[in-house]
Amino acid sequence: MGRLETADKQSVHLENEIQASIDQIFSRLERLEILSSKEPPNKRQNAKLRVDQLKYDVQHLQTALRNFQHRRYAREQQERQREELLSRTFTTNGTQKKILDIANMLGLSNTVMRLIEKRAFQDKYFMIGGMLLTCVVMFLVVQYLT
Repeated sequence: MGRLETADKQSVHLENEIQASIDQIFSRLERLEILSSKEPPNKRQNAKLRVDQLKYDVQHLQTALRNFQHRRYAREQQERQREELLSRTFTTNGTQKKILDIANMLGLSNTVMRLIEKRAFQDKYFMIGGMLLTCVVMFLVVQYLT
């Protein structure tokens, strides 16, 4: 399990090896359990106790492997989402250019397009002003009501 924690992205092969070993140990423990029931009565209790302890230890190893696989899957999913987000472009210039291209196709004049751009610029200031005004009103309401 220590090698698995330090392994790189090729850890799937190592995970499969560990899983195969755990499965093999489980099958051998079942065989040991059968053999422990055939022990003489004075040794049977001690043998069953040791087999149960080994089963408990192997179950913990199985759980640790599952936790590692879950963390690896979550990490890979986060990396995919990060790459997807980084590949996107969050610019309004591309959108604005597309709008202007569409407007040119529709035959709108340059004057109308400039008015649209000026209106978009003014709308941004109205939005910022409205946000600030809302924050001030919320601050005053909290200040005077508490």
